[in-house]
Amino acid sequence: MKLKFNNKASIILLTSVLTIVSCKKGFLDVDPDMRTYIDSPEKLGQLLSTAYPRNEYITFAETASDNVEDKGPGIGANDALLTAYYNWQDWPGSERNSATAYWNSCYAAIAAANQALEAIETRNMGPEALPYKGEALVARAYAHHMLAIFFATPYKKETPNDAPGIPYVTEPEKVLLVKYDRGTVQSVYEKIEKDLVEGINLIDDSKYQVPKYHFTRAAAHAFAARFYLFKGEWQKVIEHANAVVTGGDFTSRLRPWNTTFAQMGRDQYRIEFSKPENPSTLLLTSANSTYQRMANTYHYGMGLKGRQTYAASNNIIGKALSNYLTTYTDGVSASTTKWLEYFFYTTPDTGYPYIQQILLSTDETLMNRAEAYTQLGLIELALKDLNTFYSTRVNGYSPSTDLLTAERVMNYFEKSDIKEAMIDAILAAKKAEFMQEGLRWLDIVRHDITVVKNLYIGEDETIIKLEPGDPRRLFQIPEEAKLAGIELNPR
Repeated sequence: MKLKFNNKASIILLTSVLTIVSCKKGFLDVDPDMRTYIDSPEKLGQLLSTAYPRNEYITFAETASDNVEDKGPGIGANDALLTAYYNWQDWPGSERNSATAYWNSCYAAIAAANQALEAIETRNMGPEALPYKGEALVARAYAHHMLAIFFATPYKKETPNDAPGIPYVTEPEKVLLVKYDRGTVQSVYEKIEKDLVEGINLIDDSKYQVPKYHFTRAAAHAFAARFYLFKGEWQKVIEHANAVVTGGDFTSRLRPWNTTFAQMGRDQYRIEFSKPENPSTLLLTSANSTYQRMANTYHYGMGLKGRQTYAASNNIIGKALSNYLTTYTDGVSASTTKWLEYFFYTTPDTGYPYIQQILLSTDETLMNRAEAYTQLGLIELALKDLNTFYSTRVNGYSPSTDLLTAERVMNYFEKSDIKEAMIDAILAAKKAEFMQEGLRWLDIVRHDITVVKNLYIGEDETIIKLEPGDPRRLFQIPEEAKLAGIELNPR
């Protein structure tokens, strides 16, 4: 049995329908109207497997961040897309790895969620459909939140948040040209929260054959913890983070860097890192991407500075992190090699590359809770989380010598205010941990961090900065979206 979608996507989706066709042959075939086929909970489950972005944000978010550097004259291959994002320039294309491709895939995911919700509303499927309603609502909220992070002004607590948001789409498109309003950042966040709150308690993990490709209750709570971190509602961050694991104890649910991973060879580690069985992974998607090959030896990428951040001992503990690091013969280039590239054949001769992208993890959730504890002045609890985090990451970790205290944190970051020092410590830990995962950009926009990078012009090295308030901190909305009445970001 095949599910078929309406091929009349509005301009807001741009090429999203084409993108999904290439990613899932047989799932999106041409049909004048597929909605009549969604008439059972089983079909809802199949439809909702497409309610997650199938392109990644890693390439553009990572390249724009301070995790990436100019490796120097003559080192690494040049790539126009990476060059544009490194220099905070708009990229006009919609190919894989681009911001436009991610925009398209988010709205395609939203369209699938909306079609599921409409089917539930009109087909009267009864209580059995409620878990799928929950998944659809949370998936819709997630995709809109990610769009708001990259394409709209960051949410700021106790401000009007009246800058333009992103179109919040709640109904399936039934005409070719739908006119959309971006609303405000405030209105977008209100709608995200409404969907999240309504959906999270309806989710039933037992409905999934492979739960980690769907919003389970744990994944939904992890997303909620991230969302409320952006809103600055610290107690809610803590409550949702505590709901991710039993008793709020993350000790056995973090990435096993200095234990299980450390005992693996590189090839086995590359497979295991993003497997669903990894207890730290909460939500996965198969994302159309060539990022891993681009991250290896291109001119803009991980170089000497990134190597020092990711694996060396210049961290607050003072010991090397137990991270896999691949270095290359040019003596500068390096890669975390987190993403093993797979290939999906749509015909015997054609297909597309993809990675198993981790969208949510216990590791991020723990650090989000640590930040919320810090903001509330609960420093001992924040320190406990930070120590738990490092206990799984440092080679030869010893609780007797490596335990972090308030004094140690303040001394290391040369801060007299423990809150400021703890925030610095948490952000530094996340910067290293999530290198080549794209999450650094989330902290950059939340904390108004100035992005400082180097740039070689010939043999001369200079420093370039992206300050808070610079309009280039918002990735550009696709030019074609103007046909749907969508205002582009200022430049």
